Amino acid sequence: MLKKLKRFTLQMIAGANVATILLMLLVGYSDRLDPASYPRLANIGLIFPFFLIINLGFLLFWLLFKKRWTLIPIAGLLVCYQPVRNYCPLNIPHSESADSTLSLVCFNAYNHQKLEDEVFRARVTDFLREQAADLVCLQEFDLNKSERERMADLYPYRDTTRVVRGGDMLTLLSRYPIVRKEHVPNVAHTFTPEAHHSAAFYVAIGTDTVCVINNHLESTNLTVEERSDFKKMMKGDMQKEEAREESRKVVDRLAESTRLRAPQAESVAVYVDSLLHSPASGCRSVIVCGDFNDGPISYAHRIAGRNLVDCFRESGNGPAISYHANAFFVRIDHIFCSTDWVPSACHIERKIDFSDHFPLVCKLKKQLNH
Repeated sequence: MLKKLKRFTLQMIAGANVATILLMLLVGYSDRLDPASYPRLANIGLIFPFFLIINLGFLLFWLLFKKRWTLIPIAGLLVCYQPVRNYCPLNIPHSESADSTLSLVCFNAYNHQKLEDEVFRARVTDFLREQAADLVCLQEFDLNKSERERMADLYPYRDTTRVVRGGDMLTLLSRYPIVRKEHVPNVAHTFTPEAHHSAAFYVAIGTDTVCVINNHLESTNLTVEERSDFKKMMKGDMQKEEAREESRKVVDRLAESTRLRAPQAESVAVYVDSLLHSPASGCRSVIVCGDFNDGPISYAHRIAGRNLVDCFRESGNGPAISYHANAFFVRIDHIFCSTDWVPSACHIERKIDFSDHFPLVCKLKKQLNH
């Protein structure tokens, strides 16, 4: 009797493991869903880590009690290889050559409470000087006159764009000449003029012209109060009915922002394709980076990075959370590059905690024979 009960229990657990894998597979490939048609479902990639952790828990369980059945969670990891690697890559460090390596910092340095605070701004510029990267892509931040003078020896070239006066700002600091810039046109003509946009800066690096596209895509648009309520809910400081209402509100907000981000990501992809596949463009080297406000398993991430290399996926390690405020913990800052670059040493700089984003730092090695 006990033997039958044990066998039945193990079979039930195995069934739960298989069900978890099926759900992980569906969630992992949810970035194929068009947010225009499925705005709510397009966000379920956010819960992928929960299924991954549960599957790893099953792996540990089978190792302890039935080693032969570890094949089930291992098979799950294999069939979900692509989303697992997108979310939590593991890489052996690349060898670096100083002569052909370009260093890049991507950083949303905004802090709505301290943006005019001199101490806060000094910490941003101190960090940038410490990094001494070749290119710095900033979102929602620009250097004032005194900061530009302080940084002039390191970054003789600087340019910035705004959609409208007082609107969202994108800045590029560069050791190399910035030849020109332009807004990335919105292919769906659903532009949000007061806020989020993408800008292309053309940079002369040696004999090449590299198009650096800095992005700040649609935010979740949660108010400060809503973010605070969400944090309370995640900490368990809400009554059941209130938490249910808050969950519904957050899901609706996320669905709407995801729907708005989709054409913005598509616009970036169309612009990149026009550069890579048109001889008339005169530019075949592209770097796309910024605050995408969407995780590594999302429609915006997949589309914006189409035909490009995800630098963190290829050279980073772990889930690497880049946004860390209000109980939202996800990597929403990304760097992509064209195939003439090989990314290396990509990481999140977690010690810089004075913005709601951590900076993303990466090195790109030029393929000289490309």
